[in-house]
Amino acid sequence: MRAVLRRETPPLSSERLDDVCLIVSELVTNAYRYGGEPEDSLLVAVLPALDHIRVEVHDTRRKRPHLRTESDERARGRGLHIVELLATRWDVTERPFGKAVWAEVAR
Repeated sequence: MRAVLRRETPPLSSERLDDVCLIVSELVTNAYRYGGEPEDSLLVAVLPALDHIRVEVHDTRRKRPHLRTESDERARGRGLHIVELLATRWDVTERPFGKAVWAEVAR
């Protein structure tokens, strides 16, 4: 992800680059864990625009992700809270055979 985003013009600040990479990591982890069967594939798309970077993670499951109630008793379940904190906005787009969870980060 860093190699792809370093070629962007105008370049992202190192802070924004870190934010996008962390968001991608969280979304890919969710897609891998909850987005389908172990043999299924997933797709990561990077869609740059003048004022933001949009990343999409496509998987084969239609179930929408949701924010979990924060808990000190669980070691998991914080990924979408991180995405919500770092992204300008995020949402889910349904697809014929699954969904795409996307997030946008302002440049």
